[in-house]
Amino acid sequence: MRRFQELLEPKTPGQLETMAHASAALTRQYFGRTMRLFAPLYLSNECINNCKYCGFSRDNPILRVTLDLKQVEKEARHLAKLGFRNVLLVAGEHPKFVSNGYLAHCVEILRDFIPTVALEVGPMEVEDYASMVAAGAEGLVVYQETYDPIAYAELHTAGPKRNFDWRLDCPERAYQGGFRRIGLGALMGLADWREEALGLALHLEYLYRHCWKASYTVSFPRLRPAAGGFKPSHPIPDAEFVQLICAFRIAFPQVGIVMSTRESPALRDALMPLGITMMSAGSHTEPGGYTGQGTEDLHLTVRGRRVELEENRGGCQSATGQFQIDDERSPEAVAERLRSLNLEPVWKDWDGAILNPGSESLARDTFASSPEEPEVVSAASS
Repeated sequence: MRRFQELLEPKTPGQLETMAHASAALTRQYFGRTMRLFAPLYLSNECINNCKYCGFSRDNPILRVTLDLKQVEKEARHLAKLGFRNVLLVAGEHPKFVSNGYLAHCVEILRDFIPTVALEVGPMEVEDYASMVAAGAEGLVVYQETYDPIAYAELHTAGPKRNFDWRLDCPERAYQGGFRRIGLGALMGLADWREEALGLALHLEYLYRHCWKASYTVSFPRLRPAAGGFKPSHPIPDAEFVQLICAFRIAFPQVGIVMSTRESPALRDALMPLGITMMSAGSHTEPGGYTGQGTEDLHLTVRGRRVELEENRGGCQSATGQFQIDDERSPEAVAERLRSLNLEPVWKDWDGAILNPGSESLARDTFASSPEEPEVVSAASS
């Protein structure tokens, strides 16, 4: 940790370039030339929490919807046609609209054609996580948002998310519930970036020692414009953002580092060889964003109650997204850019058949391709 703290100290351009070379070399050593691609699939933008920085915040007067199971399947099959075999299910925290039973059914629907299903939802108890794993989920992503308890209390003004410790313990409960892959993160812009990095690194180091059977990823998304108009108090410039990524790679060479479409195409392209091992592509942050599902059921939610729209909008509008993305390139365009950098886009990196050698699904899904979708390359096959 002392070494990691030294890596976060202010650097000259020359020192930063040295860090970047070291980061790139370690990434190739531990991950080869692969880049795992995934897509977020938003199920619902209903939420009972008030988080000042989030577009889904309870008091924001946004257009809301929760997809039904058929709509979820249509969205997922669209992503599968684009080549994705790794999907992250995302939902706001609202037990009335998004219950554990609903989430388990969503996972069960996807697991037959999406082998890697992860969740980014409200914190749960150990037994609830176990039921998600039994349904077919293999990964959980939970951002602490900020590791500064004072800032955390100021930013989360209502709802169960106000409990800092309950959220901090979430990865351990997920591990006890059986998740094999756990994603951590801090939302950059809410507090001093160096303090956030130290908090995240300490959390990661603790989990490596106590929950060592799981694999881990980290992410440090920078705040983007969203409903509510929140402005970050501690923005992190590009140079320091690059330093942050390189510091994590050098100090934790085995951890996966995730980059979302929040960042610009130019910055994402520059970071592809330096330490990133997993990227989203072609993302939408609103429920139904890929195929237009749910537009007939748009509504407002006031004080926890559904309020119908005064006008019949005829499905012309969509639900409000959590935040604006910056990289709007198609998944295939991102994959082509990776190939131009001599990196291999990996659409599939896990299959339950790995634990069941008698299954034929692994070989079929790993090597099958068709004119309608990109060739599916699996890390398991390399």
